Amino acid sequence: MPILHHINPVAVSLGPLQVHWYGLMYLLGFAVAWWLGTRRVRAGRLPGVSDNAFGDLMFYAMLGVVLGGRIGYMLFYSFGEFVHNPLLLFRVWEGGMSFHGGLLGVLIAIGWWSRRQKLHFFDTVDFIAPLVPAGLGFGRLGNYIGGELWGKQTQGTLFDGWGVIFPRALPEPFASMDAATLRSYFESGALNAFARHPSQLYQAALEGLVMFCVLVWYSRTPRPRYAVSGLFALLYGCFRFLVEFVREPDAQLGYLAFGWLTMGQVLSTPLILLGLFWLWKSRSAPTLQPEAR
Repeated sequence: MPILHHINPVAVSLGPLQVHWYGLMYLLGFAVAWWLGTRRVRAGRLPGVSDNAFGDLMFYAMLGVVLGGRIGYMLFYSFGEFVHNPLLLFRVWEGGMSFHGGLLGVLIAIGWWSRRQKLHFFDTVDFIAPLVPAGLGFGRLGNYIGGELWGKQTQGTLFDGWGVIFPRALPEPFASMDAATLRSYFESGALNAFARHPSQLYQAALEGLVMFCVLVWYSRTPRPRYAVSGLFALLYGCFRFLVEFVREPDAQLGYLAFGWLTMGQVLSTPLILLGLFWLWKSRSAPTLQPEAR
């Protein structure tokens, strides 16, 4: 039986000020990363780094996520609109963030911070990698609550009879109906044909929960340099590539080739290759040992 999505994306309204669940999910992801990272720093997993220095790293990483995510989205997914109107870059309230752009932003922040701390770049990346999936998972939950980035329709597939009906994805006249009228149509079964994969939840489970558990478990003991980073890149690349098969492609891009290849898959392929390369490279790399505190 399909489910009708009817979650209010606004968590709190204070007069003209509205706090959206998506923003709260970002904050929750950062909070979990900060908590876990602080524990790892105090366990000596990043030798010579103080709590204050780690706080600086998290601040720069947050900037990298926001700036890189927004710039990446405009370059990868809306380049034509960006060239026509560069000021769109600053209209963040309209939505549009790219994981791959955010990843590049974080890597730039890590590189700058690591140089100041005189640490090997990949020692820092290996340290940060297990902190990221929590943010990915909460971010995808935010996408689901906001009713955006939905999956393909399930009717006529192996998943027929299952899915979520997203009001924003409905055609007219359903898209402009009030909530009560829409629910009456839903209860009559008239909307079942528009049920879609909740691909946001698939990604939250894989990129968030599964990756978090695997990376925290894998990094609980010291690993050779590049190993944790490689596992992160490989897992994310594979999970994202697979979910893209049931995720609706971006309307402004559609499929790039073969009737199924999406931009998300194109951007994830280098991560899969890099993950395999870094895991191979880790076989002969040194292992950073914890420093007693």
